[in-house]
This record gives sequence, C-alpha cells and structure tokens, in this order.
Amino acid sequence: MSWIPKYTISNKLLTTIREIGESLGELKSFHLSDQDLAKLEIEARELSSYASTSIEGNPLPLTDVKRLLKTQKENVRDTEREVLNYNKALQSLYADVHSGKFKLDIKTLEKIQRQVVQGLMDNPAQCGAFRKAPVIIRNPRKIDEIVFIPPDSKDVKKLIGDLLKYIESNIAKIDPIILAGIFHRQCVIIHPFIDGNGRTTRLLTTAILGKAGLDLFEIFSFENYYNRNITRYFKAVGLEGDYYDQTDDMDFSEWLEYFADGILDELRRVRKTLPEQTGEKPRLEPHHRQILVYIEKHGSITQREYGAISSRSLASRKLDFDKLVKLRLIKAEGTGRGTYYVKAIA
Repeated sequence: MSWIPKYTISNKLLTTIREIGESLGELKSFHLSDQDLAKLEIEARELSSYASTSIEGNPLPLTDVKRLLKTQKENVRDTEREVLNYNKALQSLYADVHSGKFKLDIKTLEKIQRQVVQGLMDNPAQCGAFRKAPVIIRNPRKIDEIVFIPPDSKDVKKLIGDLLKYIESNIAKIDPIILAGIFHRQCVIIHPFIDGNGRTTRLLTTAILGKAGLDLFEIFSFENYYNRNITRYFKAVGLEGDYYDQTDDMDFSEWLEYFADGILDELRRVRKTLPEQTGEKPRLEPHHRQILVYIEKHGSITQREYGAISSRSLASRKLDFDKLVKLRLIKAEGTGRGTYYVKAIA
C-alpha cells in the first residue's frame, strides 16, 4: 500500500493559506519589473543561504554572508564553503523550476545533497548517496541525550521513494503549501543522508513550492522564519523516540500550520520592502477600491463595517487600510476600537 500522510486541514490552516493567497495578490499588485524581481531574488537567496546554514550552527552573520556571495572568493573556510554551496544549489533549483527541468526524484535528491556537502565531508562516498549506516539525533545542548532514532538505512530508499511518489502524483491536486510541507517534514524524519539533510530538505521544499504553482516562490525565504526560533523549528519538524514506534501515529497537522505561518510571515516581510525598492505606487486591487467607494458613499469606514462587506481576513483587512493610509488616500481618525477611516485631504 502506498504511503499516505495523516493530517487535518484545520480552520487555522485554511485561513493562513487564504492569507498567503491574498499576500501574493498584494505583491503582484506592485508593478515589479524584471530588475525588481532579480533584486528581490538575490536578497532572498542571501537570506536563505544565511538562515539555512545558521540553523545548522554556521556562525557567519548575515553581513558576512552577503559580502561572501558578492565576492565569490576562491580560498574559503568550511563555514564559507557551506554558505556558497547552499547558494549555488538554490540558484540551480531556481533555474530548473523556471525552465521546467526540475524533476523530483532520487537522482535530484542525491544531486542537491552532493552540492550542499561538497568539500565538507571526510568520506567522499557519503556525498550524493543515501546513508548505509544508522544515525542518531541528539540534543545539541545535552549531547548524551538521544532525541530521535531515524529509520534503518535499509529502509531509507523505499521510504524516500514512497514520499517522492506521493508528492509527484499530487502536484496540481493538493495545495502547494500542504504538499511542500509534507515533503519537508517527512524528508527530515527519514534522514536519508549522513549529513546535509536539513539543508537539502529546505532547498527541495523551495523547488516543490515553485513546481507546484506557488507564485513568486523565489523572492522569499521561509528559512528565515525558522532561524528566528530554531528550537521551535526543530520541535515542530521532528519526532521524539524511535521512528518505528511513531510512524503509525505520525500526524502532520500542527507542522503544516507552522509551515504555512512561516511562508505568510515571509511574504509580509517582503511586502513591506517593496515601496522603498520599486519607487512605484502599487495598483489598487478591487478590495482597496471597495473601501474607497464605501467612504465616498458613507463618509467613513470602520474595521467592523469593512468586515461586513468583505470576506477578507482580519489581518488582511488591516493591511488594506495600512496600504491606503501609506498611499495617502485615506487617513485614520480616533483611537483604539474607536478608530475609523476617512478620505485624506489632498
């Protein structure tokens, strides 16, 4: 029987996915030129290369990572090589997704891991090859404490094969966020390589988002969200105990909520940077014009009144007001719950 993950699509997850769609719509309402998109992609790669390696203990600060990626120096320390490897793999995946060449299979998985650990492992045979030995996940703060025992090496190829088959067969059938989230956690749990599992998984998660149809996947860094609270990330993505004791009861529901939160958080971060970067006023969407029409007819509008005429979430409605205030089309009056919005005087 094929592997099928267990998860529930909660109201929270549905709301977050809807807000991600709304945030993508907001981003696309900015008339981004190819130059703007290229700049955002570079910034996202810098942030991802920094955050994903930082999660694994790399001490280089973001400023040093940005400098390193710009200079591309040849004689590098291991900490620098780790960052350069990640950036190179990310660029390769972006290109493959955009050209339609990206294929999620074992060969690709091994290729990305090889790129990630190139020049960093003592045993070359462990580069680009599934592990042939057992591994144990220990508590980084208490090295004697075993947190998780992944599946036996003899089972890795089948488990990965089942996972990849599930993802590939459900592209265009299941929401990209759910699909990428399932891959992310299950791949980390299987732990197919001796080293480079987390970085390889996060890289391929980005590619899956793009292949499965998430717009603008290349201009944000969900790794940044994880790096801000690494302990929470490890707790959310992993398991405790022995894999074989957990596998029948493993549920992805809470992880998917956390995974979606990370994408939404990053999209909102990117959105805040756009006016300063593009220098252009964004196009107004129908929901923005809805606010302006209401104010024109009634003289003012409150959060509650907007909620009564709109299906958008509370967080998105707040962003709508913020955007119109920033564009100086409306202004806020009153304070707290008594806040209402009126037409700004030119």
